[in-house]
Amino acid sequence: MTLTLVQARTIADKTLAEGIARGFAPLCATVLDAGGHALALLRDERASISRPEIATAKAAGCLGMGFGGRELARRAEAVPGFFTALTGVFPKGIVPVAGGVLIRDAAGALLGAVGVSGDTSDNDEICALAGIAAVALVADTGA
Repeated sequence: MTLTLVQARTIADKTLAEGIARGFAPLCATVLDAGGHALALLRDERASISRPEIATAKAAGCLGMGFGGRELARRAEAVPGFFTALTGVFPKGIVPVAGGVLIRDAAGALLGAVGVSGDTSDNDEICALAGIAAVALVADTGA
C-alpha cells in the first residue's frame, strides 16, 4: 500500500481544520510519502512565512530517522551533538519535536509522515493525529 494523493490532501485539510476548530494559531501541514517526496502542503494564509519549511523538516526528520517526533525529541536531548550534525545531512531538515508524525497502515508498514507547524508542538501533533485519523491510517508519534 502507498499513501495516495487523495489521502495526503485529506490529511492536510483535516489537520488545518482541526487547528481552526480548536482555536489554535494558524497552521501549516506537509505530507510526505515514504520516500520523503511531498504529496501535499497546505498553509493557512495567516501562518508565518517559514511554516512550510518547519513542517517539512518535522516530517522529513521522522522519515529519515524512522521515529515519530516525540522519540526524536528524547534522542536529541540525550545526544544533542549528533542531532546538531544531522542538520547538515538531512536535505529537507530535521526538527526533533512533537508535530512530526509517521503514517503507517494497519499492519505497521510505513507510508509517509506529516509535519505540522504553527502552534505549540503538542497542539501541532493533536492536529496531525486528527488528519491521519480522517483517512483511517495509524499515527506513530514516537510516544
